[in-house]
Amino acid sequence: MKITERTPAERVRIARMENRPTTKEYIEELFQDFIPLGGDRAFSEDEAIIGGIGSFHGIPVTIIGHQKGRSLEENLKRRFGMPNPDGYRKALRLMKQADKFHRPIITFVDTPGAYPGKEAEERGQGSAIAECLKVLSRVSVPVISVFIGEGGSGGALAIGICDRMIMLENAIYSILSPEGFASILWKDGTRWEEASRVMRLTAPDLYKMKVCDTIIPEPGEGAHEERAYVFSGVEQAVNEAITELRKVKPRDIAENRYRKLRSVGRTLLKENPWREKTEQE
Repeated sequence: MKITERTPAERVRIARMENRPTTKEYIEELFQDFIPLGGDRAFSEDEAIIGGIGSFHGIPVTIIGHQKGRSLEENLKRRFGMPNPDGYRKALRLMKQADKFHRPIITFVDTPGAYPGKEAEERGQGSAIAECLKVLSRVSVPVISVFIGEGGSGGALAIGICDRMIMLENAIYSILSPEGFASILWKDGTRWEEASRVMRLTAPDLYKMKVCDTIIPEPGEGAHEERAYVFSGVEQAVNEAITELRKVKPRDIAENRYRKLRSVGRTLLKENPWREKTEQE
C-alpha cells in the first residue's frame, strides 16, 4: 500500500487524534504473556509510561511505551501521555534489566513531550531524561522504537534512541511542537501549520533524511480506521528488525547505534531545510 499524500499539518492533526491505537493496544495485539512492572523505586508509579516483560514470536523482550488516555479523566491521570521523572526512572529500570538479561527492547513513542510541571522539575525531570538517553545509547541489546503518534522533544527521545526506527505513516517526531516552534521562530504560534512543513517532522520527511528506517502505511483516514492492518504491519516490521539485529554481536550493537546517530547528524547538516526560509524572514 502506498503512502497517502497529505500536508504536514494534516499529519499532525491525525497523529494527535484521541482514537488512535495506544501502546496498551499494541501490547495486547503483538505480545504474549505480558507482565507489567511498575514504580521507579524512588517516588511513585507514573501511569504516563507503561512497561514490562513479554514474549514476541517466542523471544523474551522488554516493552516500554507512552500511554495516553481515552477519556478526559484518564488523560488527566496519565497527563495526556506526558511522563514525570518517575516514569522515566521506571523506563530506566527496565532498560538496565533488559541489558542484564539480554532481552531486546521495544519502545512505543506517543507523547507531546515530558510533563513540564513544577513538581516534575523539582524531582529532576531533566536528569531523568538524560540518564535514559545515556543508558539507552549504550545497552548491548537490540533497541527498536515504534512511533505510533506524537514524538515530541526530549520526552520522546528518552525512549526513542534506537537501532531501528519504525514510524506509522501519520506519526510525527520533532524537537518541540509546531506551535512552540512558530512561537519561538516567528513570535506567532498561529503559524503552526507553516511550521509543520518547515520542521520536516513527518514520517516521509524523516525517511528521506534517513532518520526513520521503516514506514507503516495507514489506510483510510488513519490507524484508528484499520487497526488490524496497522497491527499486522507493525508486527512484521518489528519481527524483521529483531531477526536482523539478533545476528549482530552484542559488542557491536552499541557501536553501530552510535554510528547510526552520527550519520543522522551529518545528513541534517548537509540539508538545512529551514535556513533559507528563516533568512528571508
